[in-house]
Amino acid sequence: MFLPLLLFDCDGTLVDSEPLLAEEMAIGLKAVGLPFAASDYMGEFRGARFRRIVAELQTRHGEVAADQLDIMESAMRANLAERLAHELTTIPGAQEALTQLSAYTSAVVSNGPENKIRTALHTTGLSEYFGERLFSGYTANCWKPEPCLHLHAASIMGFAARDCIAIDDALVGVQAALEAGMTVIHLNRFPDAEMTPEGAIMISSMYQLPTVVERLTRQRCDAKALTAKSTTIKGA
Repeated sequence: MFLPLLLFDCDGTLVDSEPLLAEEMAIGLKAVGLPFAASDYMGEFRGARFRRIVAELQTRHGEVAADQLDIMESAMRANLAERLAHELTTIPGAQEALTQLSAYTSAVVSNGPENKIRTALHTTGLSEYFGERLFSGYTANCWKPEPCLHLHAASIMGFAARDCIAIDDALVGVQAALEAGMTVIHLNRFPDAEMTPEGAIMISSMYQLPTVVERLTRQRCDAKALTAKSTTIKGA
């Protein structure tokens, strides 16, 4: 049976890093005069690239000197790395899902820097599931919601986009994978506040993921078998 490639987002999908990230962002951005609360990240900017958030805030509140932003970002990321190494936990059901889906080839596709991805996976014990199969927007120089990061990961892994299943909690990631032509599972942990885009499959818990992935795999294999049978009959 052909098994699709599973492309996992990291923050908010595998690890519960977003509350820590939001808090450190709020501290850093407010320090340089850009009004920002942790709730702003969770509500409006979840999953977005940090520099895109900064650019939007500067549009609203005024420019900040580039060197000041660089110093702030370095300090923010250092503080975040320290907290990730000591406070980070997995999203409930993530480790169980990865164990159940261990027969599938999988990779991480994240807008975050590679060292942040590595820290998150190492701290939570998830590194063993992915090895070196980590794809960062900063390494590929392309970020969600553009489809290029997912397509880059699929190409390096030797899979066509149609043979990939992307799992993401953030709308920017869901949109990117849909545009890339992949099957998309939206981990929607905030269904009262967030709509799953058309074309994506919604789950509300990572505990549901193995059942959905295995069902999609069977459906795809059945469709391929039916197509092959039809072709054989026509050629007879």
